[in-house]
Formats: sequence, structure tokens, C-alpha cells
Amino acid sequence: MHFESPQAFLLLLLVPLLLWLQWRGPGGAVRFSTTRNAARAGASLRQRLGFLPLLLRVAALVLLVVALARPQRGLQRVRDINKGIAIEMVVDRSGSMAAEMEYEGRKMTRLDVVKRVFRDFVLGSDKLRGRPNDLIGMVAFARYADTVCPLTLAHGALDPFLDSVKLVQRREEDGTSIGDALALAAARLKKAEETLREQVREEGREAYEIKSRIIILLTDGENNAGKRTPMQAAELAAGWGIKIYAIGIGGGDAVATIQTPFGAYKVPTRSRIDEGTLRAIADATGGMYRRADSAKALEDVYDEIDELERSEIESIRFMDYEERFAGWALAALGALVAETVLRCFVFRRIP
Repeated sequence: MHFESPQAFLLLLLVPLLLWLQWRGPGGAVRFSTTRNAARAGASLRQRLGFLPLLLRVAALVLLVVALARPQRGLQRVRDINKGIAIEMVVDRSGSMAAEMEYEGRKMTRLDVVKRVFRDFVLGSDKLRGRPNDLIGMVAFARYADTVCPLTLAHGALDPFLDSVKLVQRREEDGTSIGDALALAAARLKKAEETLREQVREEGREAYEIKSRIIILLTDGENNAGKRTPMQAAELAAGWGIKIYAIGIGGGDAVATIQTPFGAYKVPTRSRIDEGTLRAIADATGGMYRRADSAKALEDVYDEIDELERSEIESIRFMDYEERFAGWALAALGALVAETVLRCFVFRRIP
């Protein structure tokens, strides 16, 4: 219950004054020799209820004051308007990503570390805040680029998509088509508004606005396959207002564990990150390039991206009010009518 004019309650201070004046005011009298016998006769029911008219008048005054205060019943509504970011993760799954990297005290492949840290980036962890209000999608590539996860706000479905990203198994599918993967991710982001409108309609979400669109590229090699060069894909992304954040994973000498019929063996491996090209595509789109030689360094890069690309939530609060004074005013009128009837008939006084 809300009162539009609460200052009207100050009028209640007059009620005690009116009661005092009523009690002090002159009353009617009849001269009689003695009231001794009348006192012994006791009080009738009408005499015992003689306070009712005054009580009804006080109640009417209180009800009128409440009506003057304009009671209103309102329903508070909160509408969140999200200004999120559309993010496409572009993950290298070529054979070189089998090289080992340490993560939380364990040796894992670079690809597995990338997937773990990416999950923390989206869902949040002790080190990363998460991206609950952003559209997230994923493209994985080796010689060919494929959409793994469409842009979505339903991040609960992320784990199955990540589990489906595996290291390339066939030699003929191995390679590093950075250009094609970036072009595919840019095309997905170009259609992000269309995807978003459909999701918002299906899920009944509130209004959502894409604040910016970015690609996060993670690779440990150089472009050696595909139809487009990385710079051609960067020009395409820049024309659509998409920024590329390029991250070079590992690099240099490393070892990879391979399974054979005779057991697991560690073999030396070496990958060469084309830092010049990665830096160039990032600069061409207004993004940045960072090198991540460890899981900790990768988390630091994600944290830096977190600071640069933050989503916004604006909460709009509004009230729907309905005037409720009429009921109080009618109750006051009813009390006054009841008082008048009682004074004129049941509790009539002479004079």
C-alpha cells in the first residue's frame, strides 16, 4: 500500500482535540429533586452503549483522513535491459595443439587447456568473472573451419559443445586455416542480431542490445590452408565492425604424448606462431594480440579482455498504481450515516 499524500495524516492530531471539546462542551440537564433512586436502578443496555455514536464519528474522521492521504495499490515492475557483447571463440584444433601445457599442476594438451580456460571465461571461476550476459559462439578449425556452437545466451549448453571439440585425427584434415575460420566467425557475428531476435522471442527474454562484436582467436601455428588469408578475413571483419583479439598459444619447443600399441610415448614437437600476422589482423580490426605461454598467461589475457569488453545491465523500475481512496471514503460515509441514525432514534436525547 502506498499513500500519495501522507501529509494528510497530520489531521489525525485534531481527533484528540475534538474529543476533548466534546467532553468539555455543555450538555443538557433536567432539574430533579434527587437521583438516588435512579442510581440504584442501574444502567440499561442503551445507556451502556451510549458511546457508540461518538465512536462512529471518530471512526468516520479517521477514515476520511486515510482517504485524503490517497492510498494506492501498486505493482512494482523491474525490467532489465542488457547491453551484451557477441563473442565468437575461434579455436585451433590442429595436430600441434596436442603439445603439453601445465594446468593446475597437471599436464594437459594445449587444446584441453584452451577449452578449460574458455569455460571459466564464460561461466566464471575464482580467477575470471564470467560472461553471463553475452552471446557466445564457437568455431573450431584445422584444415577446415566448422561452427561448433551457435551464438547463444544459454550458456548451460556449453559443456557438451566443448566436449565435441577434439584434436584432428586424420592427416588429410590437419592444417591451420586461420583465414577461413576468421571469415566464418565474422559471418556468424554479422548475423548475430538475427539470431538474437529469434532467441529472445523463443525464450521470452527482455530487450537485449548487442553493444559490440568480437572474435577471440586462439592458435599455436601459422596459416597454411584454406581459401582466405588471415588479412583478407581481418578486412572483412573490420568492414563489419568486428574486433579480433588474437592469442598465440605456447610456441617453441614442447612435447606431445602419443598413444601406440606399445604404450604412451612423449615425442618432441615444435610449432611456430606467426606473431606478425596475428598482430596485424588484431591491429586492422581495433583488437589486440597477446602471447600466452602458460595457462596462467592465458587467464591473464582473458582477464584483460574482460576489462576491455564489459557488458552492461540497466534496470528500469516503474510502478503501476490503482487509486484505493474510494473504499475508505465510502466507509467514512457509512460511519456518519450510522452515527446520525443512532443519535436520531436509538440514542436520542432530550433536550
